[in-house]
Amino acid sequence: MNLRKPWTRDELIIAMNLYCKLPFGKLDRKTPIIIEIAKKIGRTPSSLAMKLVNFASLDPVHQARGIKGLSGASKADLSIWEEFTANWEHLGTESEEHFQELVGSEFSQINQSLVKQKTEISKLNSITNSPNQIIEVTEIQVTTKIRIGQKFFRQMVLSSYGNRCCVTGNPIPTLLIASHIIPWHKQSEHRLNPQNGLCLARTHDVAFDQGLITFDENYKLVLSSYLQEFLPEETLENNFVNYAGKQLRLPEKFQPNPEFLRFHRETIFLDK
Repeated sequence: MNLRKPWTRDELIIAMNLYCKLPFGKLDRKTPIIIEIAKKIGRTPSSLAMKLVNFASLDPVHQARGIKGLSGASKADLSIWEEFTANWEHLGTESEEHFQELVGSEFSQINQSLVKQKTEISKLNSITNSPNQIIEVTEIQVTTKIRIGQKFFRQMVLSSYGNRCCVTGNPIPTLLIASHIIPWHKQSEHRLNPQNGLCLARTHDVAFDQGLITFDENYKLVLSSYLQEFLPEETLENNFVNYAGKQLRLPEKFQPNPEFLRFHRETIFLDK
């Protein structure tokens, strides 16, 4: 009898990490990144692709669209899905650490294949064992984890929005920001939650962050009274007024949480 090899927790975490980063249309055994990761975990591309589709079948966004996937999601798949959605801060960072360890020196190249962007490489100084340098080691470890989490968040959000600004449709990766709806410093438990993210062009990211714009309960762009005080102005007409009242481009997965947007409207948006 040919028994299938059970998936380990580490393998499932890697698969879920990859699901979060890939567009739905790329969950295919012929996708190069799936072929590469499958090889590294000792699975076939078909097996990994099936696992990603199983995760898709658990995604509420796809369920609402009537996409059932293979309907073969196991209890282990569901358990990993629930672990992630209950604690994005921890599982997001843990899975990205596993992912980086798996791909090793190829991480930069693979990372750019997921989201085309300029890669910034920070070199850490060599460290001895003095007390002050032990503190530095701890700080470096914390900083490294934050950067790992931020990179994972960016890839999830940009992928979900098809690498386009959800307001203007701007497709240039270096001009796109994975913007937090609830700011990073406000509620740490939502820092890596992809439902707390919007893909915005830099100008719109700053405007959103400063409360100059927001989105209503129907995901439509709203301009603050403060921004409107500067009208008429051609650049504001082109960047903001032309999009006011229009619904943002909803992502194919991890749609923005309405409660997070309400928080933004009530605590950050500058309105009289």
